[in-house]
Amino acid sequence: MENDRDLQKDVQDAIKWDPLLKNTQITVLADDGLITLSGIVKSYLDKSQVEAVTKSVYGVKAIIAHMTVNLATHDEVSDEDIAKNVLAAFKLNWVPYDRIQIKVEDGHVTLDGEMEYNFQKETATKSVSSVKGVKVFTNNVILIAETPNQLEKKNVEHALLRYSATVDQNIRVKVENNTITLSGTVQSFYQKEEAEKIAWNAPGVLMVNNELIIE
Repeated sequence: MENDRDLQKDVQDAIKWDPLLKNTQITVLADDGLITLSGIVKSYLDKSQVEAVTKSVYGVKAIIAHMTVNLATHDEVSDEDIAKNVLAAFKLNWVPYDRIQIKVEDGHVTLDGEMEYNFQKETATKSVSSVKGVKVFTNNVILIAETPNQLEKKNVEHALLRYSATVDQNIRVKVENNTITLSGTVQSFYQKEEAEKIAWNAPGVLMVNNELIIE
């Protein structure tokens, strides 16, 4: 399909346009808005950046990432040093590391534990992504509200109306206990993710189900 070819080229061009990824060789396949990324990258940070750039391209509805991190010999880091560097990154970025267990096995970093806020979990993810030597990352941290807040549907709806990415979209909000469910339609992957980020900022939220459909 012509649309698939155009979208494939748009994603390829977007990856090449990014200064951090200009020498990265990634194979891109497009199928009705579903993008499959495959190839070898030199760091986990590059892998994360390829995914972020792809999500920002108009027309992308979903991503399958089959990229492999293949570190150069001089970039190899022992599991012990990776663990130490992850902990140092947590301390630098004010991540509550005392509630997290860090496991590193052959460059695969796994986090387990509990946090109170989603932004802390996201900060932990960004911190790990920047650590040299990481090949694979799994974040199993769960959210537990120590001071439960009553979620208000109208507050979430008003928040979505405050931002340009979501103000004119057809987004429906459902609140049940500490869970927010978003449904309806948006025009891009970016808007879908922004809506979810906004929902996650609601005080007391422990789960966001993002059922938004990209038209």
